[in-house]
Amino acid sequence: MFYIKMYRNSFLFHGLLKYHGNKKDYFPIRFILNVISRELMLSEHPIMKSGIRILRPSEFKTIKNSITNKEKQVLIDALLFTGLRYEEAVRLRHNPDWFDGNFIHLPEWAQQKAKRKQRERWVRLSIPGKYVMREFFSITIPSRIAFDKWLVYNFPLIEGLSAKTFRKTWESWLLFSFPDKAMEIALSQGHTELTQLRHYANLPFLDKDREEMKEFVVGWA
Repeated sequence: MFYIKMYRNSFLFHGLLKYHGNKKDYFPIRFILNVISRELMLSEHPIMKSGIRILRPSEFKTIKNSITNKEKQVLIDALLFTGLRYEEAVRLRHNPDWFDGNFIHLPEWAQQKAKRKQRERWVRLSIPGKYVMREFFSITIPSRIAFDKWLVYNFPLIEGLSAKTFRKTWESWLLFSFPDKAMEIALSQGHTELTQLRHYANLPFLDKDREEMKEFVVGWA
């Protein structure tokens, strides 16, 4: 395998250290090229909210298309299209009867969040989200810690990318696409409209983002 030396004062070198967790000067050429190509496609007008990366549709596609593991592809699809908290997605995986073909019904114990606003909730899905559920119940889901480490390992220079990214991205897309459905979106996500306004409204999406969101959110409203 061919390696390339990185100078210690370079931005890319310091980003790569997040991936390796050590002080190596040499990195595989293929790895560096993959990192550079991803970053070039994901670096234009990044959206950050409270330290969490919010993805544009084109960015989500770039990330998904660079993943070769089928189960990981299904997992990030499921996290996006359901908007579930990671722990809720893990519990859903072991309770396929919560999905009735159209909605996901989360009983009170499934949420286990001290500040939850609903004792139970129904999660509305878009048409693509319903298709994803067909594969979701056959995959193995890692712990949240393991998944976050996997994201950092594979996308070391994408600041703020974590398991929370997909839930926050989804609600942001829904609110941008269906501003007149704010109450329904908040109820499906499991919090109040005030929380929604604080964290998900008025993000700098572009008109082209709105168009690209349509294939994801179709059938939700």
